[in-house]
Amino acid sequence: MIKTINGAVFRRMIVQGAKQVELNRQKIDALNVFPVPDGDTGTNMSLTLQSALKELNAVKNNSFSDIADAFSRGALKGARGNSGVILSQLIRGFCNVISATTDDEIDIKTYVNALKRGVEIAYNAVAKPQEGTILTVARVIVENSLKEYKKLDNFADFLNLVIEEGKVILNKTPDMLPVLKKAGVVDAGGKGLIFMYEGMLKGFLGEEIAVPEIDDSEEDNELDMLEHADITELADIEFAYCTEFFIINLYKKTTLSDIDKLKERLMNLGDSVVVVGDLSFVKVHVHTNNPGKALQFALELGELDKLKIENMLEQNRNLIKKLEENKKDMGMLAICAGEGFKLVFKDLLVDQIIEGGQTMNPSADDIARAARRVNADNIFVFPNNKNIILAAEQAKALVSNKNLHVIPTKNVPEGLAAALVFDEEVSVEENKVNMLDSISGVTTGQVTYAVRKTNLDGFDLKEGDIMGLGSKTLLAVGNDVSEVTKKLVDNLLDEGEVITLYYGQDVKEEDANKLADEISEKYPDCDVQALYGGQPIYYYIVSIE
Repeated sequence: MIKTINGAVFRRMIVQGAKQVELNRQKIDALNVFPVPDGDTGTNMSLTLQSALKELNAVKNNSFSDIADAFSRGALKGARGNSGVILSQLIRGFCNVISATTDDEIDIKTYVNALKRGVEIAYNAVAKPQEGTILTVARVIVENSLKEYKKLDNFADFLNLVIEEGKVILNKTPDMLPVLKKAGVVDAGGKGLIFMYEGMLKGFLGEEIAVPEIDDSEEDNELDMLEHADITELADIEFAYCTEFFIINLYKKTTLSDIDKLKERLMNLGDSVVVVGDLSFVKVHVHTNNPGKALQFALELGELDKLKIENMLEQNRNLIKKLEENKKDMGMLAICAGEGFKLVFKDLLVDQIIEGGQTMNPSADDIARAARRVNADNIFVFPNNKNIILAAEQAKALVSNKNLHVIPTKNVPEGLAAALVFDEEVSVEENKVNMLDSISGVTTGQVTYAVRKTNLDGFDLKEGDIMGLGSKTLLAVGNDVSEVTKKLVDNLLDEGEVITLYYGQDVKEEDANKLADEISEKYPDCDVQALYGGQPIYYYIVSIE
């Protein structure tokens, strides 16, 4: 049980954290809609960390002080974009605590205090901190870690706590920032921070992250973004130019008060203002319509270096243009639970998949937001549960620029059958007819367990009894999952030729294959197969076609 880390482990954690962000930077870019939808958050965070690694590589020893100073200095030097600058400040505060240690190892308490200082520095650096961003994710991680870390005496458990707490608050960011909810994404910077922490955990565990060659083409990044976020109805960009630069060789007359005044002047000139540094050098980031004025203000303090001015209006126009160029006439959206089912729908080229099903029905708004992310004029929606069909119908009124066509699939096998007959070469109406016809040829059953004592369809049930459900009635009851499933197939089978057993998350693959062999032996004229559905609650979902 490891309670502390040394300098060598700390170095490895930094390296693997940077690799994990680089490995996932396009995924992070794809979530980027705040403060503006320009699709570069992951790229900026990765470049910030790569700069930190460059400084770190120059350090030939493993002292905490030298490693932390290099990590902090490199991150600030390479800080790119709003997210990169904020990340550099989280790192700066964190490293202030780490570099001050005189011990050969640091414990969990020191690490938590370092994270806490990073949050304080980052919040102070941002002129108008906005909740629902990377700042919120970092802050809540610290707040919850301070409550829980004393219960842990294993560094790996603590790092897992950081990641899990981060994921919980990350999933809440759309409720804090309307622009995220409207686009149907979580905060990109917060997601990038979680990736960095995941990489640091791997570094602690001694795992090596292999970063493959990633296509840097602008086109691929843009298309990836369009698959994740709906940027077509977001508010117009108020400030057009992302302006970044260093102020170096500050004049002798320049004071810390002058740096604070510069921040105030920039706040009147635009938004997303971050001014960090001291009298040795200052890093400036601002979104403004008058970058020349920002540079003019800065020139009163010292010399300018590494200027970068990007036209965010043009970046956004390019994204919208790419969206229009790649729009399809028809697309598909499915609702299901289970990793196996998700993969099958993806193999059938379903554009969007929403987590949902029995006991976790998505709302009409959830369905509408997913539909907006499908880059098509006409979208076929497969509810795959009778309790979700009405919400899918209501979602039509919430999507103004697309036509939603709800195919009333009552279960996943019907949804798979409908997706299987989709043909982009025929009309919308012909596809609808084919889909409706396909689901009429599917007979389904489900194997689950009784949650209470009751009487149903003539069966006296006890809590925990295994039930084989048909589309309308209970068809089989027993104490053994496989035996009940075989009885269910006996009752369902009429004229079908293909029997598919989709086994759930609580069924072992070998048990499912054994059951499929037994059914195949009983019905030699049928093609019987067991496929992983991964669904909760139901041991098996049976499809007969």
